[in-house]
Amino acid sequence: MRRISFSILMALCLHFGVWAATTPPLVPPTPLVSPAPTTPALPVKTEPASPFEDDHWSTPANSVDTVAALTLRKHGAALRPPCSDAVFIRRVYIDSTGTMPAPSQLDAFLADPRPDKRAALIDTLLSSDEFADYWALNWCDTLRVKSEYPINLWPNAAQAYHHWVRTAIKENMPYDQFARALLTSNGSNFYDPQVNFYRAVQSHTPATIAAAVALTFMGTRFEKWPQARRDNMADFFSRIAYKGTDEWKEEIVYPDPQPAAAVKTAFPDGTAVTIPADGDPRVLFTDWLLAPNNPWFARNLVNRLWAWTMGHGIIDAADDIRPDNPPASPEVLACLERELVQSHYDQRQVFRLIFNSRIYQQSSLPHGDTTDPALQFAHYTIRRQYAEVLIDALCHLGGDGEEYISETPEPFTFIPKQQHTVALADGSITSAFLITFGRPARDTGLMAERDSHPSDTQRLYLLNSADVQRRISRGPLIQHIPVAAHGNRAEVIRNLYALILSRYPTASEAVAADHYFQTGGLTIVQGTNDLAWALINSKEFLYRH
Repeated sequence: MRRISFSILMALCLHFGVWAATTPPLVPPTPLVSPAPTTPALPVKTEPASPFEDDHWSTPANSVDTVAALTLRKHGAALRPPCSDAVFIRRVYIDSTGTMPAPSQLDAFLADPRPDKRAALIDTLLSSDEFADYWALNWCDTLRVKSEYPINLWPNAAQAYHHWVRTAIKENMPYDQFARALLTSNGSNFYDPQVNFYRAVQSHTPATIAAAVALTFMGTRFEKWPQARRDNMADFFSRIAYKGTDEWKEEIVYPDPQPAAAVKTAFPDGTAVTIPADGDPRVLFTDWLLAPNNPWFARNLVNRLWAWTMGHGIIDAADDIRPDNPPASPEVLACLERELVQSHYDQRQVFRLIFNSRIYQQSSLPHGDTTDPALQFAHYTIRRQYAEVLIDALCHLGGDGEEYISETPEPFTFIPKQQHTVALADGSITSAFLITFGRPARDTGLMAERDSHPSDTQRLYLLNSADVQRRISRGPLIQHIPVAAHGNRAEVIRNLYALILSRYPTASEAVAADHYFQTGGLTIVQGTNDLAWALINSKEFLYRH
C-alpha cells in the first residue's frame, strides 16, 4: 500500500490552503478569506467571491435582519453578499444536524430552481432525526450528561437522561415545559430521567444546585453574585432529598418531608417572597423563572441558540449574562426574545428565524475584520468543527466507525462501531480522537469546556496518521470515485470536491489538481488518495464557513 510522503502532502497542503502552518490564522487562508486591510473601512461594492458568494439575494429579509441592520448601520457596516448555494447547504446541514450533505443532495439542491428552496431545506432538516441527535448533544453538554466522575450519573441514568432530552427535542417540547420538567422533577433517576438534573452536579448542596440552575436557565455565573443574593437563591433548593434503593446506583430525588419553618428570602431580581413551611420552594422559583417578563429565562435561551448557530453569543460569552457584559445588539436580542415568547417557547421557531435570516446566510468572508463585537454581525463566523462532527465525517468517508472507550467497569458499555458520535449519550464514552480535538468533559456545563482551538497534535494526526491513511485508502466512497470515472481525471477531481467539500472545484483548482496528477507519475488511485488527503486537511473541510 503506497503511503503519501509527508513532504508531498505538505506541498499539496500548501497549494490547496490547509492548516499546515505552525500557528494558523484565526480564519482560513485564501480562497476562503480575503486579505484584511490594516485599517477597517466602510464596505465597497465588490464582485462576489466565487465559489463562496452569490451576486444577489433570493432570501427575503426577516425581522432579525431588520433590527440587525440598525446595529450594523451604527457602526458604519453592512451585510456581506449572500453565501452561494453550495456554501449554504453545507453550512445549514452542519449547523442544524451536525452532518454534511451527500453529493446527491448537493446536486438536487443546486438544480432546484425554486426561490424558496433554502427555506424548504431548513424545514426538512428541522424535522429530521439528525436534528434531534445534534441538539441533544448540545443540551447534554450543558446538562452535564456523563456517567463518571465528577458527575457520577452512572451508565443507566446517563442513557435514560439523554433519551429524555432527545425525545423532548424530537417532539419539540416547548422550552418552558422542558425547564419546568427538570426543575420540579421527583422520582427515580432510572425511571424519571429528568430528575438527573439534580444528580448531574458535583455536590448536592443547595448552593451547588443553585449555581447549576443559574448557569443553565439564566445564563449567569452564580459565583459572581453578591453573597446575600447567592444565599437567597440557595434557599429555593434547600429541601431536596436523595435516597438509594436496592437497584444498583438507582437513586430517588424527592422533596424533604421533614418539618421546616417558613423562610423569608428573595428571588434573584430582588423581589421578596416567603417560602411556606409545607411547600416545595422549587415550584415557587420555577413559576418566577418562567414568567413571560422574566429578565433572564428567554434571553438566556435565545442567546445560547444564537451562539450555537452563529459561533458567538449576542452577549458573549453566551453563559455569562451580567449588567457589565452588554449585548452586541440589544435590538436583535429583544427581537429573538419576543419571537420565543410569542411562539410559546418553540425552539424550532427560533432556529427557523435564524436560519432563514440574511444575517445567517451571508458570506463568511469578512470586510477586513474588526475587534468590535457588534461587527460580528457583518459576516458569518468561521470556526472549527465540533470534534464529534469531524470524526463522524471521517468515518463516513472511510466507511468505518470509531473505537470508543469507557472506563466505567460495570455495567460494561458496548458501543457499536457504526454509532454516530454526535448521537452518543454518555460524555464519559470517548475516544482518542475526541480527546485530541477538544470534546467537552461535561464537568461544569460551561460552553467554554468545548475547546475548538487547533493544536500541533491535531495537525500531525490529520497530516500523517495511519488512521487517516486507512480511511482514505480503504474508504468505499473515496475508492469508488476513480472506478466510476473510468480513468477520467476531471471527473475524479470534480467528484472528490463534491464528496469532501460539498462543492465543485473552480477552474483553477481543477487545473492545479490535474497538473498534480500528471506530473507526479501517479496512478489514478494514487492521485485520488493524495487529493482526498489534501482536501481533508483543508480548512474548508475542518471549519464551518
